[in-house]
Amino acid sequence: PQYGIVLDAGSSHTNLYVYEWPAEKENDTGVVQQVEVCKVEGPGISGYSHATEKAGPSLAQCLRQAEDVIPSKQHQETPVYLGATAGMRLLSLENKNAADKVLSSVEKTLRSAPFNFQGARIISGQEEGAYGWITINYLLGNFKQSGWKKLLHSLKSLSETSGALDLGGASTQITFVPNELSSESPENLLYFRLYGKDYLVYTHSFLCYGKDQALQQKLAGDLQASTSTMENSSLLDPCFHQGYQRTINISDLFKTPCTSAKKKQFPFSQLYIQGEGDYQKCRRNIQKLFNKTNCPYSSCSFNGIYLPPLQGDFGAFSAFYFVMNFLNLTSEQSPAALDKVATTIESFCSRPWHEVKTAYHQIKEKYLSEYCFSGAYILSLLENGYDFTENNWQRIHFLGKIGSSDAGWTLGYMLNLTNMIPAEEPAVPPLSYGSYVGLMVLCSLVLV
Repeated sequence: PQYGIVLDAGSSHTNLYVYEWPAEKENDTGVVQQVEVCKVEGPGISGYSHATEKAGPSLAQCLRQAEDVIPSKQHQETPVYLGATAGMRLLSLENKNAADKVLSSVEKTLRSAPFNFQGARIISGQEEGAYGWITINYLLGNFKQSGWKKLLHSLKSLSETSGALDLGGASTQITFVPNELSSESPENLLYFRLYGKDYLVYTHSFLCYGKDQALQQKLAGDLQASTSTMENSSLLDPCFHQGYQRTINISDLFKTPCTSAKKKQFPFSQLYIQGEGDYQKCRRNIQKLFNKTNCPYSSCSFNGIYLPPLQGDFGAFSAFYFVMNFLNLTSEQSPAALDKVATTIESFCSRPWHEVKTAYHQIKEKYLSEYCFSGAYILSLLENGYDFTENNWQRIHFLGKIGSSDAGWTLGYMLNLTNMIPAEEPAVPPLSYGSYVGLMVLCSLVLV
């Protein structure tokens, strides 16, 4: 077999994935499988902005694990890629110099490993959305269809491909093939030709709307709204359990570009948060993050961003899956209806912190304390942000793994960069809709 390595440098941590495929079959769909995942200790690489030289060495242990998994005689032919996502996009905005130094440090470490280094870069939100969509459809076998599969699909009237919903710590992506062609917002449309079929794919990535940055945005907004009435620095928060408390530094809260617009002077340097465990109030609180007032298109998600009507089934992965799985809401056999999902999250949020802590003593408190917020946020994002309703809610499938492979952008990224998805022409990085239209116009002029 042959191997490939992709590191997903996310905002809160980095994962290294090892993929394997039979040498002769590399262009078939669905033959590449994940054989190993290694979670890097410590923060994401964007967390090394103040000690940039430590970013690279943090990856060494997982790289050694990859050396153990892959036969040594194949090390030098094994490509290694690192893609950094929204944590580094934000660091780039905040401090370009630090971001460049982090990437240099990472590149230095990757070049010193025995593999074939193929690049370490920040991928765009558009790429992240597109590659996630490619990954799940590749793994679900939606691209290349034998006769009987096509027949089955027409009988079940299943849509050709599945949409992709990805939630990270710092951004979230929605990607799907819309029903009718519209050129309303060309920057959200991508064109691919894969296995001899054409796809026009809508995608958008919302920076600052990953679950961690959304919480920062919410806290900054709450703080801003309540200072008129606040005489001391404590804040009651309906999204944390009753009896929970945490202290945050106000400087940390406003350090991210996601909250800097809400910044103003406060007479205190720390904020004391006390949970009140009120789901309905928490949802109303979160709703404020989605500005639904002005839409310059025929339809929008939020903040004036174009969203065509939702179409087909969706695979929801990464933190969508982790949070819903924690709440036992990911069963494929009996997908929960939207009202059942809401009542489950509501009752979880209403449990007092001491009880939750005892019931889930094996989970780190930092994570455990945020499942109530994250659950409410996911529902807000899907319902209020994207307008999923009880009618199409069950078309969302919460996916952790598909076969042995994690759902996420890394597999699609590697398939594309190693030319393992034939177009007819080899797949190139996604062509924007604008260039596609330009090419079409050009060709028709040449032909005339």
